[in-house]
Amino acid sequence: MDRKTGVGLLVARVGIGTIFLASGLGKLAAWSGTAAFAGSRGVPEVLLAVATALEFAGGLSLFLGWKTRLGAVALLAFLVPVTLVFHAFWAMPAAEAEMIQFLKNLSIAGGVVAIFAAGPGALSLDALRDRGRARGGVPVRVAA
Repeated sequence: MDRKTGVGLLVARVGIGTIFLASGLGKLAAWSGTAAFAGSRGVPEVLLAVATALEFAGGLSLFLGWKTRLGAVALLAFLVPVTLVFHAFWAMPAAEAEMIQFLKNLSIAGGVVAIFAAGPGALSLDALRDRGRARGGVPVRVAA
């Protein structure tokens, strides 16, 4: 992987990870209001807690490039139901703002899928771990 790709994936991971970290921290900082809003949409507090954990852990994972693909899966597990429950513009009258939020989440999910497919890149904790294993691990035999 070339340096441009590594830098590009770093920027993508940090950018997307930051969105989820900030949102997760915001939910925790105003938990009672967040729980009341989620409850108004039929989401029990226990599911809100699970969603917030997925959001925060997945965001941190992408931000650091640590267990990146698992973090991407966590973010997708968060995004899909949240997008369908909270931004169901097709079921709301005059819901242009919700359609924009739905499309924003769809775009972010596309970025998360791209990171999942490409991996964390060379500038990540995953890559650092893999380089350490390669130096201290069992030598790879190549068949002749």
